[in-house]
Amino acid sequence: MSYSVNVANHMKNMAALQPYKRAVVYPAGQDKDGRVAYSHLTFLQLDQKSDSLAHGLEKAGIRRGTRTILMVKPNLAFFALIFALFKVGAVPVVVDPGMGIRRMLLCFKESRPQAFIGIPRAHLLRTFRPKFFKSVKIWITVGRRWFWGGYTLKQIGRKLHKPYVVAKTDKDETAAILFTTGSTGPAKGVVYTHGTFDAQIRHIKSHFNIGADEIDLPTFPLFALFDPALGMTAVIPDMNPTKPALVNPEKIIEAIENQGVTNMFASPALLNRVGSYGKERKIKLPSLKRVISAGAPVSSSNIKQFASLLCKDAEIHTGYGATEVMPVMSIGSNEILSETGKLSEQGYGTCIGHLLNGLKVRIIKISDDAIEKWSDDLVLPNGETGEIAVKGDLVTKQYFQRPEADALAKIKEKDQVWHRMGDLGWMDRSGRVWFCGRKSHRVITKNKTLFSIPCEAIFNNHRNVFRSALTGIGPVSEQKPVICIELKHNDKSINKKKLKKELLELAKKNELTKNIETILFCKAFPVDIRHNSKIFREKLAVWAGKKIK
Repeated sequence: MSYSVNVANHMKNMAALQPYKRAVVYPAGQDKDGRVAYSHLTFLQLDQKSDSLAHGLEKAGIRRGTRTILMVKPNLAFFALIFALFKVGAVPVVVDPGMGIRRMLLCFKESRPQAFIGIPRAHLLRTFRPKFFKSVKIWITVGRRWFWGGYTLKQIGRKLHKPYVVAKTDKDETAAILFTTGSTGPAKGVVYTHGTFDAQIRHIKSHFNIGADEIDLPTFPLFALFDPALGMTAVIPDMNPTKPALVNPEKIIEAIENQGVTNMFASPALLNRVGSYGKERKIKLPSLKRVISAGAPVSSSNIKQFASLLCKDAEIHTGYGATEVMPVMSIGSNEILSETGKLSEQGYGTCIGHLLNGLKVRIIKISDDAIEKWSDDLVLPNGETGEIAVKGDLVTKQYFQRPEADALAKIKEKDQVWHRMGDLGWMDRSGRVWFCGRKSHRVITKNKTLFSIPCEAIFNNHRNVFRSALTGIGPVSEQKPVICIELKHNDKSINKKKLKKELLELAKKNELTKNIETILFCKAFPVDIRHNSKIFREKLAVWAGKKIK
């Protein structure tokens, strides 16, 4: 039976429970002594500001169901706007600007938006690329409006506070369209319902035991959306969210220390950069009790390095999920450093841990074809590697107007769906899942199928290897396996001929890698924009193919 649910009500409830607690904290500049000066909105202020904007949005023509592009930096206005859109029942369309202008424009066009809210630079883009925005009828500028028409944010949010009645949206009603980065294929719009968001908030709060006095540093803007609904203070970091691998560690550490941050989300790349800086200077972060890292597999050495900055009771959790369903599983650093990390180095894969309560996961036979209906015959025994499939209230049911993608990613079982993660893994006897790489990254040779993460682990054990990547050259089923190597610090003094010999000797000693005979050195791997951690093995395969010819 369907019931009314709106994600904005979570924030509204928090405003009633803790009106004067800071909801969002933003680095607004520096004071006369050079210290970071912060601006903020309390939960009551955020609720009132989003009420005023909701009235203004509705008057401007943005109403329930209006697909609305949101191109605003993660600041105070962003939070007020996103909750105003939820209150109205409009549908924010969120695209990662770091994916590149061309791909971003294609995503916007595909979503067939009816309204556009953005900063002046975003409006310049739409002005010079009008064919991608033909469906848009309502324009709102966050900041100074130049030669284009439409409203400004000041105009629509000018009125004194008047309570806004939150739209009584259905749990199955579309709440937002969030685009994947397309790191392993075309970017797709994932349809989030209000029920999906509601389930995420409940699961995250319960699984990670998030308390009432938490202060979060969300270094990935999308995750910041959950903070006001969870009752956490969100401290927006001073960084370029599209380039976490190049973050200034001093600014992250300053925010943690000066704001008393208790929780932080960090991609593996950011974790490595801040951890390296902090360990070298023997920095301790006593307020931080929980770090959540996701986006790509996190190495044991990376975890161990950052753990040196934490106090005894604090822990790093590596979460597993995707835009289509998150979070699915997680595992803590204590378990990784004491047990699973050592096995990962031997080629077991990366342990992604324990399933969240209420979800179901199965390992199914590997196939590149669509599977229309669920059958238990698809399920593989424990210990065998297959595709990870997930079912539960966190699972999104469809992409936006992509029936072909739906057919390949979703398996129907009565009124529910199983989402095929596109990831390969196996389940051990205790129910933990071990990630073995993307399905599209497996290398199929004449004799066997090789999986990226287990094979790469063998080469990553060498002291001079920063990371490695398995690729396949040639026709499917007859591919030649190639290992690409990125060196630590790109050290020019390393004798690559000698190193290649040592790596081949390592490979020969392991059953997983004994048939790999080709090694190439790459100065820097192409990586995803969102987390700067996922390796674009498809691009490396093209590069490797040219090198070998």
